[in-house]
Amino acid sequence: MHEWLKNYQTLEDEIAEMYFNIDRNKNELRRWLSGDLSKVKLTSESHGSQLEEIIEAAEYELAYKMNDLEDMKKLINTFRGLDNKILYMKHVEGKRLINIADELGKSPNYIYNRHAQIMKMMEYAESVNG
Repeated sequence: MHEWLKNYQTLEDEIAEMYFNIDRNKNELRRWLSGDLSKVKLTSESHGSQLEEIIEAAEYELAYKMNDLEDMKKLINTFRGLDNKILYMKHVEGKRLINIADELGKSPNYIYNRHAQIMKMMEYAESVNG
């Protein structure tokens, strides 16, 4: 149930990790170009000499993942049913449950309890299929 949420969160995590790695590689490249490592001689096989290519490839891959994330958002947004709306608004749009309740015209307690039930069902399904 709601496998899309797991896939979405996995893709978000991958993107966050890619941003981190790209930033780390850019920082290292700056060290090689104008920082404390600028006077160290590089060989063609060394990691430092390949950083520009590594960054370029990572940014290319990141662009694909960002496109996948946007496509996934569009797909998820077409799903019907209150449970999908609650999960989309909470976990994709990052809204608070009280705001979701207001937007959907439901009581905050109902939305809070429904979200808790959905999450318990998902945890149970994962533990069974695990």
